[in-house]
Amino acid sequence: MNKIKKSLLAMSILVGTCVAPIAAFQSFGQELTAEDGSVVDANATTSKKSGGGFYDIVFGSGIVGMILWFALFGDGMLAIYFSVDSMILVKPEKLMPKKLMDGVMTAMSEGDVAKAMEVCRQNPSAMGSIVLAAFQHVEEGFEAIQEAVTAASDLEQEKIQQRLNWISVCGNLGPSLGLLGTVQGMILTFQALASGGAGDASALASSIGQALWTTAGGLIVSIPSITVFYSLRNKANRLILKMTAMTMEILNGLRNVSVDAAPAEGEANA
Repeated sequence: MNKIKKSLLAMSILVGTCVAPIAAFQSFGQELTAEDGSVVDANATTSKKSGGGFYDIVFGSGIVGMILWFALFGDGMLAIYFSVDSMILVKPEKLMPKKLMDGVMTAMSEGDVAKAMEVCRQNPSAMGSIVLAAFQHVEEGFEAIQEAVTAASDLEQEKIQQRLNWISVCGNLGPSLGLLGTVQGMILTFQALASGGAGDASALASSIGQALWTTAGGLIVSIPSITVFYSLRNKANRLILKMTAMTMEILNGLRNVSVDAAPAEGEANA
């Protein structure tokens, strides 16, 4: 699954940052000559013949425009995929499952640290990793336990943040692709004006409109993506703080109590 996600993201970035700019440079000199001898850009001529619908905006914007639109569509699909994936990840029942919490609380009420550690291993999760890190330093004193909990919490927070960052990448890539389409369209428009194509005002206006539509498309992808990213990031931070506090509350009884840690595997088999 990770390989598939990385491949899709790499393909989107490749199209957005490499293929589109190269095609744009190649098309800067593409012009068409009208019947009256005036020179207009290819996008403007195609737009004049189109009906002005979204289909015409996408497929009537020339090769470069189509590449940019497909890149935007791909970026949007990746943003949706990573958003759904992160929403599933950043859930209380996913990060700290009820079975784990019940098992740890039962084991601690019995004073059985070894049993609590086994429960954490059987229920892998962010909360399980934090609690397990604390139990592994139970013989070193309460201060060592606090340091272990803090380090484990930071590690789990970083793991979640790395997953969420893909949403931010998609959100930041959208306006860049849209701006590239706008710049490319404006360059072609001004080339047509400089070549004497100012007489066909409707074609020039249509060309400018198509260029601006790419910016709108980029913002349509970016605004929800950035909103979801910060929303999930704040939710993840709150859950990490909650898990840290709950772990310290579970282990608070060990502050002045000496608890025997689980025997090493070699000692248990001796």
